[in-house]
Amino acid sequence: MERVNRFGTTSDMVIQEIEHDGVLKLLAIDAKGLYLTTPERVGAIMADVNRYGVDRRQTLELLQSRGLSPAEIFEANKDKIKVVGLQERKKINPLKASKRGL
Repeated sequence: MERVNRFGTTSDMVIQEIEHDGVLKLLAIDAKGLYLTTPERVGAIMADVNRYGVDRRQTLELLQSRGLSPAEIFEANKDKIKVVGLQERKKINPLKASKRGL
C-alpha cells in the first residue's frame, strides 16, 4: 500500500517552473490554492514549509505581475489536487437515528 504524504509536495502537484529573484521555484497546487516551493522539497518525506508557512498572496501577486491569471491556472490544474482522508459517508436521517438509539 502506497503511503500518502498529506503535508508535503509531490511531483504530480507541480504545475511549472518559475524563476524568481534568480532562484528556481516550482509552482504547485493543493486544495487551498497555488503556492511556490523549491525543488528539494518535492518528494521529501517531511512537510513542505513553503506549502504551510508562507503567505499565498505573495504567489498570486507574483503570477499577476508576470501577466498570468492565478484563477485560470488553478482551474486548468485542479485535477492535480488530491483529497486525502475524506471518505464519502452515508447521510443519516436524525429522526430515524434517534429512534434507533444512534
